[in-house]
Amino acid sequence: MTSAPRRRRTHRRLLLIAGLGVVLALVGVGAIATDTLGAADLFDRAISKVERFLAGPVPDRAAPDTVLVSAPPVAIEDLDPDELPVATASVGGVGPEVTPVPAPTATPTATPTIPRVPLTFDIVADHKAVFAHELKVTWCASAGVQMVLSILGHGDTSHAFQREIQGRVREWESVKDSRNGDWGPSAMALALTDYGATGYEVRAYKTRQGALRGAAKAIMKTNSPVILLAWRGAHTWVMTGFKADADPTVFSNAKIGGTYILDPWYPDVSSIWGPSDPPGTFQDNDEMMRNFLPWKRPEGKYASRDGLYITVEPTVAVSAPG
Repeated sequence: MTSAPRRRRTHRRLLLIAGLGVVLALVGVGAIATDTLGAADLFDRAISKVERFLAGPVPDRAAPDTVLVSAPPVAIEDLDPDELPVATASVGGVGPEVTPVPAPTATPTATPTIPRVPLTFDIVADHKAVFAHELKVTWCASAGVQMVLSILGHGDTSHAFQREIQGRVREWESVKDSRNGDWGPSAMALALTDYGATGYEVRAYKTRQGALRGAAKAIMKTNSPVILLAWRGAHTWVMTGFKADADPTVFSNAKIGGTYILDPWYPDVSSIWGPSDPPGTFQDNDEMMRNFLPWKRPEGKYASRDGLYITVEPTVAVSAPG
């Protein structure tokens, strides 16, 4: 007698074969082979959806919490232009739950002993050496995790290692982290921990500058990269450094002028976000405004993330990466 688990596996295989047949019929074998009009990317996305469906419901299990970072009161001049329309419609005029800095009434505090000078900081000397392109259009998270591990000496940039990481996502995924299955920021933190990069946690910030300042401080204090959830949470960027008008570990109002980014999408071109940039490209503030946007996912609501800037940050100091 055929066992129930075996019957289920056979049923899923038949569904997969049927699903692949539909995808091939819709996209076309020739178009996939030549990547006509991005057909190969469409095929990869379709296959990913079929695989997620066959994997069954996303596990409803515990996941690392998203930590809302408490920050000092925010001045209007600390907000980027794209944040102002939301801010002006909010109570207090500076965004949800954010209070503007009041006019000083007390005697000014003493000037810090460390001079306020511009700072450029990057923990990676050779960005190409630690870069990994996402092997499929839906694998940006596994490629991002791979690059972090490569920078920290816990992995490499090989195709085999990326496939291994992607193949283990079922160990870390949860419905709390990703409503549609597969990767979410909590799964990334768990993956980093399992491979030896301990201390990463998911953080949420109310403003872009707050997120970038927090990420910059984390990079300086730990000598480790930060994962930014770009494209409203749909994409993974790895931040290895930044430029600022002052040291963010000393000046709480240091302005981050841009970041050094490893984008696993490179060298591909997005129909929505445009061409990607080579490893280690400095992304100025305009590019950060265009790409690093508040979390908003179409598959459902995330109470601890919606409308906030999401990062996966290190909290444990390591030796400076080689």
